[in-house]
Amino acid sequence: MAQVEQLLKYQDEDAKLNKIEKEAATSEEWKNYSQAKSFLTKAPEKLDAMDAKAVEMNAALEKLNEKYEEIAETLKDYENLDELVNDGADISFYKKNATQLTEKLKAIKSEINALSKSVKEADEEFKTLKKKTIAMQEKYKEYSAVYQEYKKGKIAEMDAVKAELEKLSKGIDKEVLARYKTKRSERIFPILCAVRNDRCSQCGMELSIVGKEKIAGGNVTECDNCHRFLYKE
Repeated sequence: MAQVEQLLKYQDEDAKLNKIEKEAATSEEWKNYSQAKSFLTKAPEKLDAMDAKAVEMNAALEKLNEKYEEIAETLKDYENLDELVNDGADISFYKKNATQLTEKLKAIKSEINALSKSVKEADEEFKTLKKKTIAMQEKYKEYSAVYQEYKKGKIAEMDAVKAELEKLSKGIDKEVLARYKTKRSERIFPILCAVRNDRCSQCGMELSIVGKEKIAGGNVTECDNCHRFLYKE
């Protein structure tokens, strides 16, 4: 039981560290700093992607305009249908071709208008993101300075608790402490819990027969459900 008592003392002190860590992780200082950092980390990639997309759309727009000019130029051949008739040509054939080319020209014009609109919207989006990025760079400097100051105070608190934990760890079996720290890294807390009515006091899972035998013998067992260390009070 001496080992359990030492672990409980260690866990009581560790609870202080856990509280400080949670406070730091949910503080406004951290939120502002991490959100600004995340935005600035992703912004260059987004700007590059938007720029590449704009280049691609402009290239497509250029091709459509070339195609439009080419068809418009071809249509000029059909401007003097009367002369073609006088020369004995089949006018119905030329009319059909002219109609098809005109319809194709309209379709391309519609594509050009739609793509031109997309290019304009993409350009506006790019400019907006660039402005936000520049503004966030200034905010980031401010948030970073505030967070670093806040962090100093929290580190000082954490270091004081860690020093106490180091002292308490000397009375705990190394293997047990290693398993404790592994569970701690998995964000399980508290790690050592009492058994009440043969059940884990944290998740309510009933102990296995082997677990009950270990507890009865004054040993620590592990919950099959939440994997916490269990002991008999």
